[in-house]
Amino acid sequence: MTPPCPARDPVRLTWAQPEDLIGHELRQAAEDGRDPEAVRRVWLAAGGHPAPDRAGASPAPAPPELRSLACGLLDELAGLPSSRAAAEPQSWEAVRASWPAPEGPAPAGPDSRLCARLEAAWVGRAVGCLLGKPVEKLPLAGIRALARATGNWPLNDWFSARGVPPELLAAYPWNRRSAPTSLAENIDGMPEDDDLNYPLLGLLLLQRHGKDFTTADVARLWLDELPAGRTFTAERVAYRNLLLGLEPPATATHHNPFREWIGALIRADVHGWTNPGDPAAAAAQAYRDAALTHTGNGVYAALFIAAATATAATGRADVHTALRAGLAVVPPRSRLAEAVRTGIRAARGEPDFDRVVDRLHARYGHYHWVHAVPNTALIAAALTHADGDFTRSVCRAVSGGWDTDSNGATAGALCALVTGEVPDRWAAPLKNRLATTVAGFDGIGFDTLAQLTHRLTAQEAARS
Repeated sequence: MTPPCPARDPVRLTWAQPEDLIGHELRQAAEDGRDPEAVRRVWLAAGGHPAPDRAGASPAPAPPELRSLACGLLDELAGLPSSRAAAEPQSWEAVRASWPAPEGPAPAGPDSRLCARLEAAWVGRAVGCLLGKPVEKLPLAGIRALARATGNWPLNDWFSARGVPPELLAAYPWNRRSAPTSLAENIDGMPEDDDLNYPLLGLLLLQRHGKDFTTADVARLWLDELPAGRTFTAERVAYRNLLLGLEPPATATHHNPFREWIGALIRADVHGWTNPGDPAAAAAQAYRDAALTHTGNGVYAALFIAAATATAATGRADVHTALRAGLAVVPPRSRLAEAVRTGIRAARGEPDFDRVVDRLHARYGHYHWVHAVPNTALIAAALTHADGDFTRSVCRAVSGGWDTDSNGATAGALCALVTGEVPDRWAAPLKNRLATTVAGFDGIGFDTLAQLTHRLTAQEAARS
């Protein structure tokens, strides 16, 4: 006879429990023009709770009847009409039709230094990510207080625990998983992060399927190469939906309240890197990638970064030109386009970046800290305010809060691609070494990654 299992804490899988998803979907509905109030009243009256503020799961599982209700209400919310449907198209054809006519000829293709600039972009992405890792999930006030405690404000260097009062660390603890590898005193190479794992998977995607890959190809690659536990938010829900037998685009929509969050944006760089001078082609690739997991503004954020990166990859565009190219592929009446324009305007008109950040938080602070709208606005503001300077770009992106490591990574990659270099004080601690669980890449150097990326670009150019 099998002995009974000992009592243990329940497994609270983050970003997947229906009783937690419903709160996020209620907020998503209010943001995208559906009226969730009747559903909200039913949920709260039954004893349901709002979404966890920053964590991926609530502390205790819901009873079966409440979980069943959550599933039914998620379906009900999905069927509500949206008042923003015309301004925020979903299909590729409708998104493409929203673009303005090109203002002039497309930027010329890459110059002879593309491989060197790709290496800078990989390093810049890693640096920005690593800078933001220890303060990920912390509120803006905590980020500022921790940096000020060590004389590092305005932010200009790696975060450090040296000299930080214990009571301040108790109030604002470093990110638990990142602090051992991302503070100034313990950096030793680039540790694993999803902001680097996804570009690696993007390389594998293009190696196996070329630029004509489909969304189904992305799905199969993930099932083959990406452990489910290395996914988060929209990616985790889409992965679950694949295992349930759903196919794209249903993988992005079924019980997925995170479909407008930042995950597709952090997968977009590789599509711009491999389409230098062709922002439309980069956006098309980013769309097919993003459609596995995201819709609406989550997709638009990926298009924005892919097109901006493709323009920057020519070596003949400054960061402001790249941002304009990115904005040109975003539906102009969408919330994402409005937020990017707001971020750029705020950064142009205010010399004190802290004030720019405060304005963005006042306007977009009602969004979740991982949502694409506020984070893309902050990235655009940071790059605009820094005016092409690498240190200022990554430090402004991270110092603005929200999804600090992702914002630092994206800003660092784009700025480094434009300038073609990363200052040694930032690059040296990474030791040209990247840790990852993506098979075949652990310990790889950024110089090798640049060569692989450049080879893909050259191969595709030869085919066309």
